[in-house]
Amino acid sequence: MLNPMSVMVLLDAEFRRLVLWVPVLLALGALAYFLWPYEPGLLGGVGVPAGVVGLCLGACFYWRQSLVARLAGGAGMALAVGFGAAWCAAHRQPPMPELPRRGTEISGIVRDVAFFPASTGQGEPVRRVTLAQVVLHDFVDDGMAPLRRTLAIRLVQHDSALLAPGDGVRVRTMLQPPPFPALPGGRDRQFEAWFSGQAGSGYALEPVQVEPGVQGRVSGFWQGVATVRGRVNARVRAVLPGPSGAVVATLLDGRAEAVPQDVREDFAASGLAHLLAVAGLHLGLVMGAAMLVCRMALAAWEYAALRWPCKALSAFVAWGVGGGYVLLTGAHLPAVRSWLMASVVVLGLMVGRRAVSMRGLALAATLMLLVAPQVVLDVAFQMSMAAVMALVAGYELLQPRLTRRLSGLTGARHGLARHGVMLVLTSLLAGTATLPVVMAHFGVVQPFFVLANLLAVPLMGVWIMPLGLAALVAMPLHAEAPFLYLMDAGVRVVLWLARSVAAWPGARMEVPAMPGWGLAGVLLGLCWLCLWRGRLRWWGMPVVLCATLSPWLVSRPDLLISPDGQLMGVRDHAAILVMGHARDERAIKAAWAQALAMPVTGFSTTAEQAAETPDGSLICGEGDAGGTCTLLRNKHEVVLRVHDPSDGRSLLPPDLCAQADLVVSVAPLRESCPDVAVRLDRFSAWREGAQAVFLASGVRVVSDRQTRGERLWVLKPGGHGMPTLPLAQAE
Repeated sequence: MLNPMSVMVLLDAEFRRLVLWVPVLLALGALAYFLWPYEPGLLGGVGVPAGVVGLCLGACFYWRQSLVARLAGGAGMALAVGFGAAWCAAHRQPPMPELPRRGTEISGIVRDVAFFPASTGQGEPVRRVTLAQVVLHDFVDDGMAPLRRTLAIRLVQHDSALLAPGDGVRVRTMLQPPPFPALPGGRDRQFEAWFSGQAGSGYALEPVQVEPGVQGRVSGFWQGVATVRGRVNARVRAVLPGPSGAVVATLLDGRAEAVPQDVREDFAASGLAHLLAVAGLHLGLVMGAAMLVCRMALAAWEYAALRWPCKALSAFVAWGVGGGYVLLTGAHLPAVRSWLMASVVVLGLMVGRRAVSMRGLALAATLMLLVAPQVVLDVAFQMSMAAVMALVAGYELLQPRLTRRLSGLTGARHGLARHGVMLVLTSLLAGTATLPVVMAHFGVVQPFFVLANLLAVPLMGVWIMPLGLAALVAMPLHAEAPFLYLMDAGVRVVLWLARSVAAWPGARMEVPAMPGWGLAGVLLGLCWLCLWRGRLRWWGMPVVLCATLSPWLVSRPDLLISPDGQLMGVRDHAAILVMGHARDERAIKAAWAQALAMPVTGFSTTAEQAAETPDGSLICGEGDAGGTCTLLRNKHEVVLRVHDPSDGRSLLPPDLCAQADLVVSVAPLRESCPDVAVRLDRFSAWREGAQAVFLASGVRVVSDRQTRGERLWVLKPGGHGMPTLPLAQAE
């Protein structure tokens, strides 16, 4: 049992590392804002945090001789700053506009052009354009100002119009807002769209028309970057048109949309999915190759080798090359985070300090959380920070022991053994640290990730990425083809490796959805393991283990209802039995299957033929009421009305409602089953979004609206946003 004196001794011993907890507390403050049940006003979002910061500063100054007071004050300030930064970041975003639900002609400026594989897996890729400054040309929005958010439009497959960033276009489309989560606690695309500046998506109803003379209304710098990215993609696709060419293009310009779905699944099952997401690994390989070439060139120049700080200059050149690579690949948050970390490393090399340290990682994380606090909920940020934190802490702890163990080897044996051990250790540390995060966001475990990475990562480092960098340098001279062919040979080996490992039994193990408190426990426990030193750090191990097991410690829903109320899924022993039809049926089924780690199968609900499960818990098509099913579970009876051509005007039989504890209908229930305690229909789904029903002890309904609350990014019922025209003045 720790007494106050021993706690003070521990804190004093860890005094120099306490600053590492600043980004953790900033993240907790931002997380508190995002999980708040309602939207705080100006007073709650800025006034209260500012008051807390002032009180904590005063406490630190008044009790400046007390370590506990200073720590408590500093922690309070970090939490308040994180909360306030998240509030400001959310309120800086423009409102989500109201999009028409009918065919509408729009015009806008092309910001980006991306390619997707055809839905059938064959034929020409489908283009998707991102439009900025969009204007809706219909009678409702006549005279509107251009939208402050972007729209992603999928073009007609055989549309041959030549498009480039900055072009003005006009096209007739069907638009839709960001979808609601498929189940409570599921992926929140509305949150992602709010902070990414998107208004929604859609598909073209006819070929696009390029408007001549409408250009130059997009930022010149970003238009130039987008143009360069498009040209790099076109050059790669012209030389390497197959799946391996799509992977090569992803590594060079950051566009992973064109990678076929089967290739994505192989990479995910083999634990190599991180190779398709341009982040720290790719940036490190590019900067390492650039630094090596620059240092060798300076070493070959006698004047520079004797008079210039070649190591610092090479690091600075590599930093610039890395920044260019980040821009070329789209400046995504993981790559930006890695480049910020690399900036700290370069600064350390130039001033003679240790390059890679936990303080550098903490500084990079702090900058990102202050500029974009929403990254605290981003899977890429969580994975990259967990991996780098585990690597730094692991090498701090294990490198001295490994050095002593390998000290007896000399020559080539020492070099081979050292690099082999470091490669295995790196894969183990990074893979183990990110494994719970992958479980939480993707619902899978890849037990063979270490074996796959042992071969793929060195090949990326010594062959694929250096040749890719050479291809980029040679592109202005139109001499990139030889480098691309050699790069493609290495990528084909990685594709074969991913396909082979994915075919092994048990290569991809599906796990149920991890609750939010489980993921938070994993990340906080990992922070405790990595940021403390000595025996105190091991207190985080049981937290990480218990949180990792949380998917099997919580109850799973017995019934799922889609956001539009048209799709129902009953959890059976071995599958999810889905009834009904919905517009986004495919995406909803995939989300349900991932959340419950169970396959999805259809279940017959026709009135002409009765159907039931082997155990008799679900019976459909019996009785006088057509299109209805009865679910019996845990001494509860649930009536499911899956088909209702009368739109609720045909009442359910009273005998069917007599013993029911819950009634669910795809149509309005109206006067049906008025005495049933819990009634869910299309109107309740319209108000509350997706719903999950638990029947373990009583009937408990959890809705998406209840989970997310009334927030800025949560669209109104029906997916409605802010009108594009100003509202009339109130009298």
